[in-house]
Amino acid sequence: MLTEYIQAALARSEYKMLDDQTWFAEIPGFEGVWANAATVESCRSELCEVLEEWLILKLRDHDPIPIVDGLDLRILESEAA
Repeated sequence: MLTEYIQAALARSEYKMLDDQTWFAEIPGFEGVWANAATVESCRSELCEVLEEWLILKLRDHDPIPIVDGLDLRILESEAA
């Protein structure tokens, strides 16, 4: 499920070439998740790494995580029996 979530989030990525001829990418709705690299391929790779690290921190801190294409990574607390 995590791989599917990451792929769905990356599918929403927006890329643009900057004036210095490097690529910038971000994912709308994922504040602070962005990358900048010399090629679009390396930019996408970097964006994926940033997203993975961002998700780990969000899960650790129990912060809200956007639902993407119906995929919800929230950790649900179960009641003790």
